Amino acid sequence: MLRRSAGVAVVIALIAVSGAALLAQRFGRFRGVVEGAGAGIRVPPKDFSDGRFTICKWMFRSNRPEPGGIGWSTDYPFGEINLLLRISELTKTRVSRDGRGDVNYWVVRLTDDQLFECPLLLGSDVGTMALSDAEVQRLREYLLKGGFLWVDDFWGTAAWEQWSNQIRRALPEFPIVDVAPADPIRQTLFTIAEVKQVPSIFSWGGPGSDTRERGPDSPHADFRAIADAHGRVMVAMTHNTDIGDSMEREGEDPGYFAEFSPSGYALATDIVLYALTH
Repeated sequence: MLRRSAGVAVVIALIAVSGAALLAQRFGRFRGVVEGAGAGIRVPPKDFSDGRFTICKWMFRSNRPEPGGIGWSTDYPFGEINLLLRISELTKTRVSRDGRGDVNYWVVRLTDDQLFECPLLLGSDVGTMALSDAEVQRLREYLLKGGFLWVDDFWGTAAWEQWSNQIRRALPEFPIVDVAPADPIRQTLFTIAEVKQVPSIFSWGGPGSDTRERGPDSPHADFRAIADAHGRVMVAMTHNTDIGDSMEREGEDPGYFAEFSPSGYALATDIVLYALTH
């Protein structure tokens, strides 16, 4: 499934050692991570871009709940923190850091002026999202001006219909399509033949267990996208899978890490590198 198997082995070894050590320092071995807005909302200052890569977590209003989700702050902040750390370790990408050397990650609303400085906007639990007309217009402007959006961790038919109806308001002329096996976004560093279905760590029953969080309504992971008139992917969608947890929870359970984190990071790395080069 992944090209450069030697490189993947290095990824596994590096994350297994450094990820467990990092979380052990912060929380104690396998105690878990703080998730959600209670971890602190990092609003970017004006003109925050320093020419280095960072991730903007998309803050939006929800008008319906989804089981297991907490709205925009799902998988925040350690999904973003861990991805930035691994990108800095496994690629030559220069990652933004503060004066203490910690990676910079931010929370942005579509109405914030800082939106247009975000190299990648990341949304979670978007099957609960409801956009105002002003937000629809701002999202359209951001994407058509070269912005990139990745949405992840939304499950089942109801969540898909909610999300797809909202994004079509912003980009009505561009279809949602399945990402073809030969698409460059699957091959920027690793070749991703299949997007793995990753359950949340709380839904996972151990090796060999059912990964379908919504049962028959989530039979497999979907990797879909919206491209502009030149074929550049503007929006990447990982539906019926929780790639965020494969990164956020990398140090909590060795079995969960081994099953899901290497493939999760491989896909996330491809998406980030595509966003930075297209």
